[in-house]
Amino acid sequence: MNRVLRIATRKSPLALWQAEHVQARLQGAHPGLQVELLPMSTRGDQILDAPLARIGGKGLFVKELENGLLRKEADLAVHSMKDVPMDLPPGLHIPVVCQREDPRDAFVSNQFACFSELDVGARVGTASLRRRCQLLYLRPDLQVSTLRGNVQTRLGKLDAGEFDAIVLACAGLRRLGLEARLRAGFDPGEMLPAVGQGVLGIEVRADDEELRELLMPLHDEDTALCVACEREVNRQLGGGCQAPVACYATLHGEHLDLDGLVGAPDGSRVVFANAAGPVEDAPALCADIVQQLRAQGAEEILDALREFDAW
Repeated sequence: MNRVLRIATRKSPLALWQAEHVQARLQGAHPGLQVELLPMSTRGDQILDAPLARIGGKGLFVKELENGLLRKEADLAVHSMKDVPMDLPPGLHIPVVCQREDPRDAFVSNQFACFSELDVGARVGTASLRRRCQLLYLRPDLQVSTLRGNVQTRLGKLDAGEFDAIVLACAGLRRLGLEARLRAGFDPGEMLPAVGQGVLGIEVRADDEELRELLMPLHDEDTALCVACEREVNRQLGGGCQAPVACYATLHGEHLDLDGLVGAPDGSRVVFANAAGPVEDAPALCADIVQQLRAQGAEEILDALREFDAW
């Protein structure tokens, strides 16, 4: 390939790490390939004084990058898959999904060693409705408040005493070399991860077949299958990437295990579902999860949130 590849990326330290990681892997797979970063500002990074759910959701983190692809200013964009809306713009697709990092949510605190040790009424920060509903379901006594900003900004607010604990993603802390701040990881059985959590996806123009082939060494088929199942459950439920919906798929050989959850942000109502079976039955397993959740009132929970513009 003679052209220089340009990676559209947000300017946050974590987004830059992700883009640099893909850059290094591409150049390792194709010695001599020229790959440059194109840092861009997104509305999600610019608007920090309001909950994401009220200003357009996590799609705000990817829209400007996608526009850069469509204008051919960039050739590819690297996303955290948990931030990617269920529907992509016409002309774009995500042919490459990298191997999953630690999918768990991280408990971070300067005072407490684990979630169960939090004092009654402790102040916990998170920007996620999914995390909020599960935290309050487990501990209704907690004061859970909105916490926005990049990882370093959130850690700074914790260190300044604004919170007793905050919840981040284990993968983000590890990628930034901040694993020492991780006091404990939430087991997925305790707090179900977000759709696509811990996974990087690479978005390109659908007609760029040459680039797709170059990217294939970075693709992990098992992770792609799991993320596709998680996103399909969310899509069928009509949830976005900011909705209080969780879904987590794991592969054990040719056996697929799928867990799903929908919850009210105040933790007053949380419904769960599980389905397992052969990999070839993945579409049926996704439909089963959705049916189980709907039977327990998932649509009522999500409809109530839409009515009051909660996400």
